[in-house]
Amino acid sequence: MSQEIAVIGSSDFTTGFRLAGVRKCENVPDGEKPEALDGAVTRTLEDEDVGIIVMHEDDLDYLSRGVRQSVERSIEPTLVTLGGSGGASGLRDQIKRAIGIDLMDE
Repeated sequence: MSQEIAVIGSSDFTTGFRLAGVRKCENVPDGEKPEALDGAVTRTLEDEDVGIIVMHEDDLDYLSRGVRQSVERSIEPTLVTLGGSGGASGLRDQIKRAIGIDLMDE
């Protein structure tokens, strides 16, 4: 069974993914993130067709404690964050968490 990528964030963030063919997008306007982001993330976590969730790193600050813990502990779907200050080491940690090994370990 093939799983899909889902993108959650402002329309500025999700538009590029839509143009690249990602069909599952949750648009949450910047002004509504404190109230609406938890619901969008929860719906996406519960979607059995989603294997990867993509969000902007800064949007994690808007999540409630419980939803943030659910996302961080989730193996499937796996959360991948872009932007923010994590850089390459943040992506390395995300890959390690998702597959269980460090691909860049020497």
